[in-house]
Amino acid sequence: MQQGYQRKRRRPVAEINVVPYIDVMLVLLIIFMVTAPIVTQGVKVDLPQGEAESLPADSKPPVVASIDADGDYYLDIGSASSKEVLELEEIAVRVSAIIQLEPERPVVVKADRSIPYERVIQLMVTLQKAGVPSVGLMTDSPEE
Repeated sequence: MQQGYQRKRRRPVAEINVVPYIDVMLVLLIIFMVTAPIVTQGVKVDLPQGEAESLPADSKPPVVASIDADGDYYLDIGSASSKEVLELEEIAVRVSAIIQLEPERPVVVKADRSIPYERVIQLMVTLQKAGVPSVGLMTDSPEE
């Protein structure tokens, strides 16, 4: 045996290489930045004009039930906008669930000006049956 020779013990390296995680995070950030404007688009509706009081700034984002020029129904909950065409029954179910969780959340109807009044009334009656205490009508500001 050799007496002058001592074997050096190497300690295992317990470091985590974070570079791959940073790469993945940056890729996800880019994906979310690209898809965010697509997700926040709403339904194109030509609103009637009229002077009306706007919602208070400190109120929760409203639930917006929309009717487009083709007579299709849509539901936008707060900042989440949906391009999904819904039936009146489905709108009633979704709005009822929201109102049970947050009874103070405002509900407004956004209807195209070319839609017959009867379609707007059907939507308002559906919202009332879903438990909405009051429904607002969305308008555009009149042009000066």
